[in-house]
Amino acid sequence: MIATPTGLRAVPGAGHVTLTWDPVPGAIGYLVHRDGAPAVPAEVDVPAVPACRFVDTGHGFATYTVAALCPRQGPFSAPVEAAPLPARAGTTVPVRVDAGRVTRELPRPWTPMIGSEHLSHLLSTDRTGGRPIGEELAAALRLAREELGVKAVRAHAVLGDDLGVYRHGEPYDFTRIDAVYDRVVALGLRPVVELGFMPRDLAADPSRTVFQYEAIISPPKDFEAWGDLVRALVEHLAARYGLRDLIDRWAFEVWNEPNLDVFWSGTREEYFLLYDVTAAAVRDVHPDLRVGGPASAANGWVEDLLAHVARSGAALDFVSTHTYGNAPLDWRPVLSAYGRDVPIWWTEWGPTPTHFHGIGDGPFGAAFVLHGMKSAAGRIDALSHWVVSDHFEELGRPPRLFHGGFGLLTVGNLRKPRFHALALAQRLGEAELFSEVGGDAAGVEAWAARHGDGRVGILIWNGTLNSAQAAGAPELARVIDLTVEGLDRGTYTLTHHRIDATHTNVEAVWQAMGGGDWPTGDQWETLRRADGLDRLTPPTTVTGPTLTLTFDLPMPAVSFLELTPDRPSEA
Repeated sequence: MIATPTGLRAVPGAGHVTLTWDPVPGAIGYLVHRDGAPAVPAEVDVPAVPACRFVDTGHGFATYTVAALCPRQGPFSAPVEAAPLPARAGTTVPVRVDAGRVTRELPRPWTPMIGSEHLSHLLSTDRTGGRPIGEELAAALRLAREELGVKAVRAHAVLGDDLGVYRHGEPYDFTRIDAVYDRVVALGLRPVVELGFMPRDLAADPSRTVFQYEAIISPPKDFEAWGDLVRALVEHLAARYGLRDLIDRWAFEVWNEPNLDVFWSGTREEYFLLYDVTAAAVRDVHPDLRVGGPASAANGWVEDLLAHVARSGAALDFVSTHTYGNAPLDWRPVLSAYGRDVPIWWTEWGPTPTHFHGIGDGPFGAAFVLHGMKSAAGRIDALSHWVVSDHFEELGRPPRLFHGGFGLLTVGNLRKPRFHALALAQRLGEAELFSEVGGDAAGVEAWAARHGDGRVGILIWNGTLNSAQAAGAPELARVIDLTVEGLDRGTYTLTHHRIDATHTNVEAVWQAMGGGDWPTGDQWETLRRADGLDRLTPPTTVTGPTLTLTFDLPMPAVSFLELTPDRPSEA
């Protein structure tokens, strides 16, 4: 029986109510209700949170309850009532960082992989907005590797007919797959090979398709032929790129979101058969190759697949699922219950599951990705942002420069605030430092780390899950009182970078230029000059061992403070 959460507390603050409760053993997350309906915004695909805290913004007096997911839902708690306090100018939030107290090696869940459009795009010579698709997608992937530390890329439709691997009665043709993966490998990345969609000549029902490019979502008409195709593909990749490289740096994921009718026209049992046949074909090539799934939407079928492979004996080297608009839940208790000690990969994740939704283009997205990555750090092996580039055509190619695309980078490879936020997280040092946030924090969070040369980086952001407030909420603005303790004695150069409505926000620059669909040649140059990380204040010299600093932090916004010792440490 699933326990009822206890100790539910509702603390009013300026513009918000903060809910906390006691943890329930075995819970993967918690469903929070406001007045009998989910309090997590409706556009979020999993209306639950992974930890025992939720900040409710943008609402008035309400009655709250909470239930544990284990992974099935348990009973709701006793209710509590609360209402936000009125906005107060100058609401102060103390943030303390101890530069002498290392908590762990900094986890970086954004680095294992990133998502991309179907990789045949890399071969495209077409243009969108006057920009070359294949060339710019390759450049976007290179930027993700160089500036975000990304190691692998996951994409749809490697077995689709646009790459032409399978024709009934003909030898397999890996020519175009080779052209795609040669380019990926040349960029310093490796593929997470999402095995799908179905070649037309192998599909039980080739009329069942998804996306504008008509990817076939049907089960195979011959599961043995599907297994032969997978085995041949993996054998070919091992011969071309080296078996050791495949074992160490590649992985194979079975299909994409089969729990949604739009992506899999078969039954759940047919997917499990597909999984078993695929896993066996991959492992036939070598038993150390990694294969996993279910690559499901919104946490679906994870426990179902664990139960299935416990019966079938199929290999399962990682568990993968997706979520949008929220921090991912914590599947570790369920894996433990099934005796599985395998990585958990969220192979798709981002601010919204909705195409052409504008919240990802501005600073709201920057605070969102930092919230998600910090939540995932240390409990999730990979949190893969979907996707790297707005060169993306599931529902058609981009109609204008800023159209609410999924990409971290625009067409033209301008960095959105989300990209800058991840680049700043990557800029943090290797040693995570103790940090704490107090007072009427609302959505204020902090993350700090130190480099071996003595540099200290501190990220502080102010966000909300309520996308209705993506353009800003003055009642959630805060004044940060930062104290950094434990610094070495001596002087440091302090730099303070900012992402907000008027800093590091290339969309705002474009709107100030008059906006429109696509820039002209001169406008592209103006945008490129603006495509950098803005300083909030000029660099200053400060002295250790303690620093205090006060600054305003609107919502949404991100501050990055870096302390560079004027005399580098010998360490």
